[in-house]
Amino acid sequence: MAHVELSLSDVFVPAAGTSTEQEFDNLGRWSSTVSSAAEPCLLIDAGTRVVAVSDAGCELLCLGDPEDVTGLPLLDGGLRLLDFTANRCELTEPEIDKIPPLLALSSGRLARGLLRVQGASADAPDSTVDAISTPVFTRGTVAGSLTFFSPV
Repeated sequence: MAHVELSLSDVFVPAAGTSTEQEFDNLGRWSSTVSSAAEPCLLIDAGTRVVAVSDAGCELLCLGDPEDVTGLPLLDGGLRLLDFTANRCELTEPEIDKIPPLLALSSGRLARGLLRVQGASADAPDSTVDAISTPVFTRGTVAGSLTFFSPV
């Protein structure tokens, strides 16, 4: 499998003459990018609250409108994750801790995995998505995670 790494740190370097004491808010910068993205993506903070989600992300994850979930904890905002058994049970607490957005927060490293998302209604089919998450750092500490999704 090919490995691709993206680094945008040089983009956020202060311009000449800018105070070096200025603090950069990476979550704020990524928030506007995620909110306007055409791709399905999600940004959460270190407390697992949704900072931003794209329209495509809401559609793929059956979340409704971005305004409805922004500010809510990720799993209290309507995201319903199921296990991959035939019984379709909701994930248990230990399994939830291993989903890519949360694993990127706790490990401070890239995380990838498949998620089974419950459909928006009882008759709607479940969907499987591939999730790739990266931690977002502010002043050397993990401040959140950025996740990109792809339907499988």
